[in-house]
Amino acid sequence: MSRIPDKPTPDGLEERWIERWESEGTYRFDRTATRDQVYSVDTPPPTASGSLHVGHVFSYTHTDLVVRYQRMTGKAVFYPMGWDDNGLPSERRVQNYYGVTCDPSLPYDPDFERPEEPFDPPKPISRPNFVELCLHLTAEDEEAFAAVWRRLGLSVDWNHQYRTIAPEAIRTSQRMFLRNLARGEAYASEAPTIWDVGFQTAVAQAEIEDREKPGAYHRIAFDRVDGEGVIEIETTRPELLPACVALVAHPDDERFQPLFGSKVRTPLFGAEVEIRPHELASPDKGSGIAMICTFGDTTDVVWWRELGLSIRAILGRDGRLVPVEWGSAGWESADPDAAQRAYDELAGLYLNQAKRTIVEQLGEAGALRGEPREIVHPVKFFEKGDRPLEIVTSRQWYIRNGGHDADLRDELIARGRDLVWHPDYMGKRYESWVDGLNGDWLISRQRFFGVPFPVWYRISADGVVDHDDPLLPGEDQLPIDPTTDVPDGYDESQRNQPGGFAADPDVMDTWATSSLTPQIAGGWEEDPELWERVFPFDVRPQAHDIIRTWLFSTVIRAHFEDGALPWRNATISGFILDPDRKKMSKSKGNVMTPMGMLEQYGSDAVRYWAANGRPGVDTAFDETVMKVGRRLAMKLLNASKFVLNLAGDGAASLVGDEVTEPIDRALLAELAGVVDVATRSFDDFDYARALERTEALFWRFTDDYVELVKGRAYGAAGDDAARSAHVTLATALSMFHRLLAPFLPFVADETWSWWQDGSVHNAAWPTVQELPGDGDPTLLTVAGDALREVRRAKTEAKTSLRTEAETVVVADTAERLALLAQVEADVIDAGKILSLSTQTADEFSVDVTLAPKD
Repeated sequence: MSRIPDKPTPDGLEERWIERWESEGTYRFDRTATRDQVYSVDTPPPTASGSLHVGHVFSYTHTDLVVRYQRMTGKAVFYPMGWDDNGLPSERRVQNYYGVTCDPSLPYDPDFERPEEPFDPPKPISRPNFVELCLHLTAEDEEAFAAVWRRLGLSVDWNHQYRTIAPEAIRTSQRMFLRNLARGEAYASEAPTIWDVGFQTAVAQAEIEDREKPGAYHRIAFDRVDGEGVIEIETTRPELLPACVALVAHPDDERFQPLFGSKVRTPLFGAEVEIRPHELASPDKGSGIAMICTFGDTTDVVWWRELGLSIRAILGRDGRLVPVEWGSAGWESADPDAAQRAYDELAGLYLNQAKRTIVEQLGEAGALRGEPREIVHPVKFFEKGDRPLEIVTSRQWYIRNGGHDADLRDELIARGRDLVWHPDYMGKRYESWVDGLNGDWLISRQRFFGVPFPVWYRISADGVVDHDDPLLPGEDQLPIDPTTDVPDGYDESQRNQPGGFAADPDVMDTWATSSLTPQIAGGWEEDPELWERVFPFDVRPQAHDIIRTWLFSTVIRAHFEDGALPWRNATISGFILDPDRKKMSKSKGNVMTPMGMLEQYGSDAVRYWAANGRPGVDTAFDETVMKVGRRLAMKLLNASKFVLNLAGDGAASLVGDEVTEPIDRALLAELAGVVDVATRSFDDFDYARALERTEALFWRFTDDYVELVKGRAYGAAGDDAARSAHVTLATALSMFHRLLAPFLPFVADETWSWWQDGSVHNAAWPTVQELPGDGDPTLLTVAGDALREVRRAKTEAKTSLRTEAETVVVADTAERLALLAQVEADVIDAGKILSLSTQTADEFSVDVTLAPKD
């Protein structure tokens, strides 16, 4: 046993084993395996912007636990790693890091160099120069991320990496988009669009969150056109009064039924608008009647569409009110000059400025009733934004998702029911989301660092862009960037010229690319041999907050292209909570970066903490649990050293040999039960239960069994009894090394290497068939209980555990005393007992008389 160190420690194991795993290809995917021999993982690609946090460590460890188990069962594991480069987080990081802004109108500067210090004020640069900065900074972030993943012990095959902005990913995204477009699953539309005025980009329904914000109801009087008084409405958005196109009340509201079809004039602007009925109007909200503006919220959009109303658009993409000409078509007014004077005070203002101004105007005009009524209400935000969302009319790309198609919605719900969810109740979240969709998936973004839409448009001789008949490349021409590449039959001089062409200026939403992670990682249309070995993937691991985005969008793409689910299982992890039970997030400022705790406690200890979090359950960050994990790692090192030094160089040959003593067979029988539970738990993705049962028996093994058989193992009861102990110790150690390998990969491989060839992570997962099944596990419990009471007596007497016990009287049930009789010799030897007697009783107790002190 020359490989066993004198003082084993988990410190420093990571560096050595990371290098060895990589050099020996321990986790290399076997491309010769057939599909039934493969276990494939659609690994989440973390956003390569900034730094990883403890929540990443938590959830990615869960996946790695399952992956390591599957590898040990003999599967060829396809476990790639991706990096989600493109999108708003990367752009914002580059803008802040370098002090730049992107101006697409600027030409590419080949001499531009990355600044060592951020520009102040920010420097406008061309889109190609900006993209170069994005590519450079995200690549640096990815290297730092990979270092954390290696330190954590993720058993990723680093030969299989991808970037969502790499040429292969762009080609895959564009190819799938062209196929969606050809089949009618993708389309462009000019329509009201949810818009972030800060980022100046469209936002999809799945990226919206509610935040509680203060507001106020303003009661505004509208004059009836027939002169029969006024109608009062309440609104939190008085600044949208110029965009009012109707008033609306519930069709069953008797207060307003006589008024349906009549008209009122908007105060200040004198526009005649009709009072209309609609079921979405709430009789109990405000005055019971509301104004419909184009557009204040998504309900306005529904009313506008279903009631066939006109549009009065006043909001620009930058969040300012745009100039309008009152008295022109669509802007009719009873007094155009007065309306123009009122509106001119608003044009160019941001919404909050316009609100203050129009409230003053309404007050001066006598149209404001009473004081504003202050409230706190939910306001919709882009999940990455800090300004309330608005709705503007714009041309965007969409993919059908069942929001407007009941048959498609039912098909996608059926897909969710065919997916195996872990935990299973997460499937209800998917179904509720799909069932509640009210629009198709908006996939275009008005940003710069992303996958371009492979589309151009003809420009007529009079300079009109024809959006209805786009120019498309062939799949063999991909990837392309229409802002720099030219469509067939044209040259660069015709760009943006009458009779020439124009490029689609938008990029795809990052989810439009991330929804293709199985295709990108699995080599769809790029590496057919790999694709047929990994698709459909075996598992998609992810957090529950992106079921509505990443998971659902991936199901959509596979449903359209393959008529199948992209994976068989979905494992959903919970959130990490801070000590105050609040979700950890960068926006809340309560996240922790992982490298420090990996270095402080050791990677195995951190993994142990993560492994105690069950699928789908939010878990508190708790360094105390990491300390327990470190203690377990130390115990595995020391127990391995003891057993292997005792068994000698022939320890490996003892594994699985014949066992004769009752307590030895009892331990192995209980171990067989743990192997069975752990195997079934891992098969059901319940790694926490597998750890719980394995750890509990391991501590009983070290604290009870080893102490019970130590004397016999040293030969106190003869050679045959000693060999039975040696075989049991070696067999149990082999089992524990393999059972704990997914959880403590560094310490497990270290201790395995002391007596076995190869890596424990390529060893076979233990099976019940390796162990004798005829032992009685209760023997170990009975013996352990008795020995524990003897030790407690010695500890309470503040004497050495080696102190002899003159008499020990065990009181217990007849059944348990009969079991104790079978292991009495081991108990006497371990407890240093001079005289052991028993008596029948209903309750267990042990009376100990210690030998007098010298």
